[in-house]
Amino acid sequence: MTDKNTPVVAFVGLGSMGLGMAKNLLKSGHKVIGVDPSAVAREAFVAAGGVVATSPAEAAASADAVVVAVVNAQQVEAVLFGDGGAVSTLRKDGVVMQCATVPAAFAKTLGERLARSDHALLDAPMSGGRARAESGELTFMASGTANAFAAAESILAATSAKVFRLGDAPGIGSLVKTVNQLLAGVHIASAAEAMALAAKAGADTRAVYEVISASAGNSWMFGNRVPHMLDDDYSPLSAIEIFVKDLGLVLGTGHELRLPLPMAAAAHQLFLAAAGAGWGRLDDAAVVKVYEQAGDFKVSSPKK
Repeated sequence: MTDKNTPVVAFVGLGSMGLGMAKNLLKSGHKVIGVDPSAVAREAFVAAGGVVATSPAEAAASADAVVVAVVNAQQVEAVLFGDGGAVSTLRKDGVVMQCATVPAAFAKTLGERLARSDHALLDAPMSGGRARAESGELTFMASGTANAFAAAESILAATSAKVFRLGDAPGIGSLVKTVNQLLAGVHIASAAEAMALAAKAGADTRAVYEVISASAGNSWMFGNRVPHMLDDDYSPLSAIEIFVKDLGLVLGTGHELRLPLPMAAAAHQLFLAAAGAGWGRLDDAAVVKVYEQAGDFKVSSPKK
């Protein structure tokens, strides 16, 4: 390793959360080589002082660690093992810090595959959204060997407010993230339904938001997402399609375990309806549009 305190990092995925993470690594003194198919993302990273590569393999060739911040397991597979994949060039004993929301079984198998090529896996899905990625205050649900944690220590320090060390086996972190996504998706869907009821009944929706925020019905997602609905502002911070994917993963896990998950299934149907209506790239709070369209009303309310 070049310097155990500031390893060279190949960072794959300069998207909504990845770009903020990569910028914070630069601020903390790491050399970071970014990879992303989007020219806009690459330009933003270069403007922040980073350098870019044309493939994960090119970036990993001079790196001590690879951070993977993509969307799903299929993209993780391509980044690590596809044409121009990072594993082909990452030095022996290098660490892969995998941050996407993926099935726990995939993460477990990934750890075994990387071990066979003398690489370590830190199974480290994240939570916090774009804002906390930009401020370096993400929460990581991480599992892996002591060596994997040690190799990624400075990366975690530069990007997180909280790191939960959940065990030494890859897959545990991803399982806990699955549970988190069940709750997050259901809470957003429930917040949308509650505000739709208030609006359809003729209540002052801003007043309802203030009351619920100070009452037992509040949740973190209610407090964070309802303002988007009130402002009718669905600039994507976390898109509808993310929860179509993540709640699908939740339901797949329940299917494997033969465990019914009716709340997650209902929320998934709501996000599917929103995506099917053409709103998949909007912020996930736009799930309220399903109710608005069905009832011919708006939850939004002018600011007082």
